[in-house]
Amino acid sequence: MDLTTLGWNAETAAALAALCQPDWRPARVVSEDKHSVTLVGDDGDRMGIIPGRLLHRSRSHADLPKVGDWVAASHVPGERKSVIEAVLPRRTKLARKVTGRESEEQVVAANVDVVFVVQAMDNTFNARRLERFLVMVHEGGSRPVVLLNKADLCADPDRLVEQAQKAAGSGTVLVLSAKTRRGLGQLRALLQPAHTVCFVGSSGVGKSSLINRLYGETILDTLEVREGDSKGRHTTTWRELIPLPGGALVIDTPGMREFHLWRVDEGLLGTFPDIAELADGCHFHNCTHAHETDCAVKGAVAEGLLDRKRYESFLKLQREQAAVRTEENRHQQRVEQRRARQSRLRHGLEEDWGEE
Repeated sequence: MDLTTLGWNAETAAALAALCQPDWRPARVVSEDKHSVTLVGDDGDRMGIIPGRLLHRSRSHADLPKVGDWVAASHVPGERKSVIEAVLPRRTKLARKVTGRESEEQVVAANVDVVFVVQAMDNTFNARRLERFLVMVHEGGSRPVVLLNKADLCADPDRLVEQAQKAAGSGTVLVLSAKTRRGLGQLRALLQPAHTVCFVGSSGVGKSSLINRLYGETILDTLEVREGDSKGRHTTTWRELIPLPGGALVIDTPGMREFHLWRVDEGLLGTFPDIAELADGCHFHNCTHAHETDCAVKGAVAEGLLDRKRYESFLKLQREQAAVRTEENRHQQRVEQRRARQSRLRHGLEEDWGEE
């Protein structure tokens, strides 16, 4: 297999060469579940084994191989298996905070060029949720494109398009219908050979249906949404990289019922460039735009130059980030304390052994 069709380029080749291990082979992670990953290299697909030494070197689960990652692997003789020796540096990533109380990063996909943020044009449309997804995409370094699906169910599409465009700023917003095929030509025009795209969004917005249309046949299970609340059930329970007929590669992700942002400094600026620009006029250089006097952002809201709901969304995300950082610091302190106790225990055992 020609690895360039999977997105292999000079940058990843240089990263592999820097490891100075000529026997290690490049491969890309194309699927994962709870227990294993599947790799594709120049000799086809193999099961990827994550060795204990890689687990030990990793600071967190986010450092382990994820769909879209390029890895250096060594073949297991006589078997269709490879041991993953190293994960090559990621160009981009999609990451969120793990569900629950723990403060840890969860990488959803890696090395993605374009992220399609999908919302349905029904009663589940939410501009504030759209902003949250856009923050995640901007932070990870990918190009975001907003897809408004199920246009066939919308009586007033212009209203939702206007709200989506305000959230996306100068970004692209497409109106689609997987059912009627509306807008699919515009969507296909954004797909380039060897480029990786990813579909993200809540359950039931039609991500899998859109991918099926692009592929030309049903490759992903789809379920009808409930009529009462327009919510769908998870039809994708893993993340898989799928080649499309035109040469692009697509990653389908599970619907995100709970979506908590991880660290998103650049993502906030990228999603709220209007607020970032207004902030240059604030009296205090570290203005939070919440309580300070002479705040240009608050002034713009008072004068009607900045939408109040958008401003309140920004403040909410800002507060959430402060809480994430606080919990992350506490988590890191607990990790360091545990390591210190383990080190003291080992040191004590070594001393006792020496006395004997």
